Amino acid sequence: MINRCTLQLTVLLCLTGAALSVNYGKLRLQQRKSNSACQTLLWQLITSPQHCLDDRMDFQIPGEVEQPQQVRKEEAMVVMYEMLQQIFSIFRRGFSNAGWNETIVENLLEELDEQMDRLETALEEITREGKFPWENRTVLRLKTYYLGILQYLKAKFYSRCAWTVVQAEILRNFSFLNRLIGVLQD
Repeated sequence: MINRCTLQLTVLLCLTGAALSVNYGKLRLQQRKSNSACQTLLWQLITSPQHCLDDRMDFQIPGEVEQPQQVRKEEAMVVMYEMLQQIFSIFRRGFSNAGWNETIVENLLEELDEQMDRLETALEEITREGKFPWENRTVLRLKTYYLGILQYLKAKFYSRCAWTVVQAEILRNFSFLNRLIGVLQD
């Protein structure tokens, strides 16, 4: 009787663990789809980049984001979450000088928020499993990188050209996010 109960309890625990663990394949597909939608929305905001070429800036994204190698899934998710959070923060600022369609910007913010929600749920599960990467220097470098973007916008008084430059940089970010999403293999 005790062996039978032990077997049933073991099976139940295994099934519960499988149900609670992160489904990286599903997360990867959802993030990729949402990432693509964000890129499409950003492209819809493009106004006239030609006369803004003099305002270009090299913001120096951290190398480990640009070329993610030997990155664990959990670390990739933390970095993606930070990037999305920072991008969300940038686009919530005074974009009215850019002359952009507010509906498109709101749709972009909604997509970003959905991506962050999915990642947050997965990161909570990873924390419960004890796999959370507590030390992540990349996040600190990302904060510095995005602070540079915000300082650039502020120095340029949130001008239309400054927003065009930032928009192009954020589009680059989505290609880096796609690389990080690729790390989320089951």
